[in-house]
Amino acid sequence: MPGSADNAAVRPLPGRKAQAARNDGLILDAARAVFLADANAPISAVAERAGVGISALYRRYPSKEFLLRTLCHDGLRRYNAEADAALAEPDGWRGLATFLERVVDADVHSLTVHLAGTFTPDESLLPDVRHAEKVNDELVRRAHESGQLRREVTPQDIGLVLEACAAVSTPDAERTGQLRRRILALLLAGLRADGELPGPPPGAGEFAWRWNRDHHTSTRT
Repeated sequence: MPGSADNAAVRPLPGRKAQAARNDGLILDAARAVFLADANAPISAVAERAGVGISALYRRYPSKEFLLRTLCHDGLRRYNAEADAALAEPDGWRGLATFLERVVDADVHSLTVHLAGTFTPDESLLPDVRHAEKVNDELVRRAHESGQLRREVTPQDIGLVLEACAAVSTPDAERTGQLRRRILALLLAGLRADGELPGPPPGAGEFAWRWNRDHHTSTRT
């Protein structure tokens, strides 16, 4: 039959691609668990946890630096996706609150806290970084317009809320999730309360120092 040889030649490719995709998912899940526990862990610990050979890992991620950058970029994309979805909410306050709940449930911000300074960000992240800044500003603007958000709250304050939730951790993942939702509910109540907040809000870029690898290294020595 014409073309049967060609069809036979390409038929195995979907299976190989499917296996590669499964391996990729296993590697990223394992990397997230390993590096959240210890950002200085060797890449071999990721391969062991993922149940793949080190050669299979290196074919997809040629260095630990590349893997860390990919892992952080993956979290940033998830953050942006949740923010974009929240902007579809007609009520500005509900949009902001729903966004925070979903990001906390996805544990996206733990990556920022643990991986900052462990790799050098490159230009591939910049579009998503700029998008995150844009949607943060818009979520806060809309929440202010709703009349339900403290007037002095800034987009940078939202980062502090997420860091406070990410700091809550127990050996039980389900319990950690419950406690993070509890502290988030308390913080959301505070964002809506009247009265002045102590001290000035975080400045734009005030926490950028954490991405400096020299600082990260010095804090480990």
